[in-house]
Amino acid sequence: MTGLGETLKLARMNKDYTTPLTSLPESFQQKFGELIQGAISGFDRLRLRGTLRHLFKASVMEAYLNASRVLLKDFGTFAEGITRRIKAGVYALAEKEQRPYVYLPSCQTSKEDTARAIATRDHIEQGLIAILGCVEPCLSYTVRGDRETKQIHLVLGQRRGMHYYYYYQHPVVGFMQFRLQSWFPFTLNVNLNGREWMARQLDQAGVAYQKRDNCFVWIADLPRAQALLQQQWEFDWAPFLSQWLAVCHPLCQEIGQPILQQYYWSISDSEYATDVLFKDTDSLGRWYPRLVQHGISSFASPDVMRFLGRRVPTSTGRVCGQFQGEIISDLKHRPEGIRVKHSLHGNSLKVYDKQGSVLRVETTIVRPAEFKVYRTAENDPDGKRSWRELRRGLADMPRRAQVSHAANQRYLTALATVSGTTRLSDLVQQVCRPIVQAGQRYRALNPWSPADGALLRAISRGEFAINGLRNRDLQGLLYTGKVSATEQRRRASAITRKLRLLRAHGVLKKVSGTHRYVLTANGRMIVTALLAAPQADVDKLSQIAV
Repeated sequence: MTGLGETLKLARMNKDYTTPLTSLPESFQQKFGELIQGAISGFDRLRLRGTLRHLFKASVMEAYLNASRVLLKDFGTFAEGITRRIKAGVYALAEKEQRPYVYLPSCQTSKEDTARAIATRDHIEQGLIAILGCVEPCLSYTVRGDRETKQIHLVLGQRRGMHYYYYYQHPVVGFMQFRLQSWFPFTLNVNLNGREWMARQLDQAGVAYQKRDNCFVWIADLPRAQALLQQQWEFDWAPFLSQWLAVCHPLCQEIGQPILQQYYWSISDSEYATDVLFKDTDSLGRWYPRLVQHGISSFASPDVMRFLGRRVPTSTGRVCGQFQGEIISDLKHRPEGIRVKHSLHGNSLKVYDKQGSVLRVETTIVRPAEFKVYRTAENDPDGKRSWRELRRGLADMPRRAQVSHAANQRYLTALATVSGTTRLSDLVQQVCRPIVQAGQRYRALNPWSPADGALLRAISRGEFAINGLRNRDLQGLLYTGKVSATEQRRRASAITRKLRLLRAHGVLKKVSGTHRYVLTANGRMIVTALLAAPQADVDKLSQIAV
């Protein structure tokens, strides 16, 4: 059981990680420091979803109709009446704001491009740009009959329905989209862009910058820009969303009234980007092909799992046979450059070059349950905290930023091992030879021995990258089977000596006030290089030697 002091420290760790102290790992800075201006990290795209979530259950929907005094056979007429009123509200708002309503006959037409073209044409710098209408697939209700029971009932499934897109130039968050489904259960989506938002923040703060498309190629005050990006994670969402809900969906209160339900807001998906600003296109251009080659050829499925915080068996270093899912790494040539993408269970890591001089590493989270957050149970807010599944709710947005930032950091650290000016011998010589510290001699590490190799694989596991590792964690990985209390103490002592050895070599550091250890920035680079070296292609090494 975790002690009280450690529990409190872990709670602070979980909170403190919402504020990354640096946007780049030390190893990456050491590798490319002379070529870069700096970096910024924060959300790129955010898609928020508003739902009357109880209405996604057919039984509750039928109870809703009963509370509304509507028979099942009259559901279509009832729903169509609300849909007509929503449509009338759309036209009324467009007329009031004197902005166009545009119907798009194809859902393949880019709504964002259409809205931006209208904003440019009409010189819209603030306020409603336009409202677009389009028939698109959605999850909604229909009434169906059952031949066996001779009864009708509601079925929730895929159908096509009208959706309304409200595009605004908001004075705070910049370009934003509000999407309203015009049929039960009236799902809402709000799309924001963190970089657009930051441009408004920089303007207000008087910080000069150069922005091209969705990318900053130069910022006069990078630390200030990072602090402004961080403010987005602490944004008070409730009044903001309530305000726009009332404007774009004025029937929201009336629709939820029969079962006293309000819209619940969650994060449908998020993109968190770390942008490394190189000094010029030549600085990134001469390295990017090597980074692409390194990313697509050197990182195997276990590496992708570690990047995204998943467990990889130490004994084999391979994906567990019980793993259910698909891990994909692919390379795509786009008009603006080459993109490398690694996907796991819908979540992904991408790296690509932006505007010639910006290296972007981006973590996309679609399935947050793949990650953990240190919190109480939802139905017991005063209860004991423990590591639980990351939720879609807005309350877990800071933690979402944390795990995304950590994934980006791990990927940048791995990219820093790309072949270049740093020799493997120079990098690892400090751990591959004995050292004396405070009068105590510590042996050299031998990464190619079974024991030390297993130890290095264990401490580099993805699940320890954020939360750290403990003595008991390594015991479970390096030893198997149940043993006596005496043998258990012997194993604990052996692990303690290994931890002391790794700390002496600067590979691990202790988290103050806890029994947990984390890899140092230099240790992460060293371990990555040592674990990759045994997998090197002999033929390629021979070609290099020649």
